[in-house]
Amino acid sequence: MNNNVPKNALFVCFGGMSNVGTLTGLAALEAIRRTEPGEAGVFCLGGLPTEAQSVMDKPRAAQRIITLDGCPLNCSRKIVEQAGFKPSRAITLVNDCGIKKGPPMEYTEADLGAAVEAILRAVREG
Repeated sequence: MNNNVPKNALFVCFGGMSNVGTLTGLAALEAIRRTEPGEAGVFCLGGLPTEAQSVMDKPRAAQRIITLDGCPLNCSRKIVEQAGFKPSRAITLVNDCGIKKGPPMEYTEADLGAAVEAILRAVREG
């Protein structure tokens, strides 16, 4: 951890209009709960377009950037890249976990588990 910045910066979609968007947020929080302190944290995706210095400095201090998207629109990855950062790893639940996109709250515990495990693998491969 550098200046209280976790090693892995997670930028998460958390789009509530689909199950996979909802799962990105829930799975990221659960994955962080399962990691050691300082290993991973959810960073401010919404703040990147503002280019606020405090928001921009944190991902620069992280060792790795991981984006987590629900669907192939890959909004999180695109926002991170437009802000000038290159993700070390980009996860898309539909593609990488085989979760079918559907209504916001229609997901199973197995879907959540698959998403959490994908995030943990990405965090630990660094």
